[in-house]
Amino acid sequence: MTSPRNTADPHDRWAAPGASPPRSSYELNQRLGAAARSRAPSGLEIVDSEDLVNTTSAAAAVDDGYGPDPVEVAAELGAATDTAQTRTRTVFPESRPVSWAAFGPLIPVLAGSAGAGASCVAAAIVDALQQDQRCALLIDADDPARSGLAGASSVDGPWTRQVNDHLTVRYSWRDDALLARLETALPAITPGMVPPPPDWLPNPAPDPLHATVVDLGHGGWRAAASPIYGAGGWLRRGLPTQRPILVVRATRPSLRQAEQLLARLDPWVQRGLATPIYQLVVNGARKWPAGVAGAAGPRVAALLDEALFVPHVPAWEVGGVSDEPSPARAVEALRPLLASWRLITSPRRR
Repeated sequence: MTSPRNTADPHDRWAAPGASPPRSSYELNQRLGAAARSRAPSGLEIVDSEDLVNTTSAAAAVDDGYGPDPVEVAAELGAATDTAQTRTRTVFPESRPVSWAAFGPLIPVLAGSAGAGASCVAAAIVDALQQDQRCALLIDADDPARSGLAGASSVDGPWTRQVNDHLTVRYSWRDDALLARLETALPAITPGMVPPPPDWLPNPAPDPLHATVVDLGHGGWRAAASPIYGAGGWLRRGLPTQRPILVVRATRPSLRQAEQLLARLDPWVQRGLATPIYQLVVNGARKWPAGVAGAAGPRVAALLDEALFVPHVPAWEVGGVSDEPSPARAVEALRPLLASWRLITSPRRR
């Protein structure tokens, strides 16, 4: 019996008529990058080029030559990224001040290092707000395949907002909080494909919206690369001022990585385009272990005195964020911070 895979030459699919398969991985990457740039007249950032080449080249290797034309996929990813960037420049130009009023108090959450638990902290903040009957919007700005909030709701909601031909924002419920997540038929969402902040609001928006919490995803390192680009747009300086949170672990490697992230963000802060980190949250500890805090660089050290500690939560270590309410010990640890910002009532007055 002839397999369906044998009905077509797997190499007869390299976009250009008569094009031969690439002879090396280097040539493949060159061809994929060129295809992406051909559909992105405004140009592609390095992180986007890297992401889409990695995604399409890996898919080409895995499907053994029988899947979609990787050149066509790369071109489509390039076009999708360019569309998102054109939209961002239209609604979020550098020449115009940013207004965050529609989002209520805005809390972007960055991971200072891999596995710091930024998604867990973001979910716990929203759950603390819900306990005080505050209307909260939780935004997941990560690629769905890598998101720490993938299990934050029990079911996907039926409400959507079409951002462009490639991207949709789907709204679901996390108890009484609204969760916004990206969807796409493309194999990945590059950092530059993340829609600008105004495109995340449902229509009509909740009224009143007491707070918006954003899990920046894509690694804090990428989000800190630019406040006018992708998920980093949530760090763009505006009014009312956001309160960005940096989540770290109580380890020397985590503090070293966080220092590099702050160094990457610092030029944008100095230019007045980005909002500096407002709060350091130490996840998984009640205090600094001996010898750890002393490893902090100058930028992280400036945040140490006001650091907030969230104790170790075994459920987070095993399963991450689920559709169940965040563990009480984590929520209670975050309540004093939210009370100091006047987002909820003081724990002493409950």
